[in-house]
Amino acid sequence: MAVKIFHPELFQGNLKKKRYFEGWYFKHVSRDLNHVFSFIPGISITDDDPHTFIQVINGITGKTCYITYSLDRFIWEKNKLNLKIGNSVFTDKFIDLNIENEEIKVSGRLEYSDIVKYPKTLLSPGIMGWYSYVPFMECKHGIVSVNHNVSGTLNIDNTIIEMNGGKGYIEKDWGSSFPEAWIWIQSNNFSNSDTAFTFSVAKIPWLGSYFPGFISFLYFDKRFFLFSSYNNSVLSEINYDGNTLSFKLKNNESVLIVTAVKNKSGELLAPVSGKMTRRIKESMDSFVTICLYDKNNNLIYNDSAQRAGLEIIEKIFDYL
Repeated sequence: MAVKIFHPELFQGNLKKKRYFEGWYFKHVSRDLNHVFSFIPGISITDDDPHTFIQVINGITGKTCYITYSLDRFIWEKNKLNLKIGNSVFTDKFIDLNIENEEIKVSGRLEYSDIVKYPKTLLSPGIMGWYSYVPFMECKHGIVSVNHNVSGTLNIDNTIIEMNGGKGYIEKDWGSSFPEAWIWIQSNNFSNSDTAFTFSVAKIPWLGSYFPGFISFLYFDKRFFLFSSYNNSVLSEINYDGNTLSFKLKNNESVLIVTAVKNKSGELLAPVSGKMTRRIKESMDSFVTICLYDKNNNLIYNDSAQRAGLEIIEKIFDYL
């Protein structure tokens, strides 16, 4: 158990669980920003429809596909991220895709280098901090790669797509259900190629009640600036007009001002009691601006990113 807590990239479940899901999110953006693809391998274990799957989302067109396989086509290694679903392989160093059904045909190999890992400590073994140790949460979250370089090519529906010099990101979720409502933002396609930013706030069930928990980091200049509920950071000044979202994050040392503009979205399936039946909208074509200040209000960093990931389940604003 302790090994898995410190290695969220590993398969956290087992095939005997009930009402359970687990999914990994592999995002890729080409160097010229003209191609954005995410591949989401995972499992859904329910009494009536246990299966493994690969979701595909084209961030430019918004087209999505959900490809299913029988659960015996899900093969994993216990001590490292190495999944095989159907004829496709997913690791933290490369993916090898061989997907084909009536909706889509994908083949190709993408390799990852210069991988940046999220920092770990005994009290904070991952992005969830000490909540990583809580056994009864409906959904847990892990960061596998904050930022990495991508090389290789994809063949999608007989079109060759060059990904050399691109950027990648990997995260994952597991448990019984996604939260009722949330906001999620992610990008590592800033003008400074070493910068990465992730933010999520969600309605978290807790001992018969709930709280709006958030986790976030800004990575640049080989430093992590962490803003989360569990490190006593504050989320404030939240505004959303249906298109543009803005908010402030503050910890003891710094303040981060974030603005995100929503663009084209695609429809993904999300888990409810293990079943992949909920439909949500995700944009991978949004625009994010960040301004980081020190505690004396001196500007430390200012940058913008294209092809940002953005999900806004608007009910979240009832809880903030």
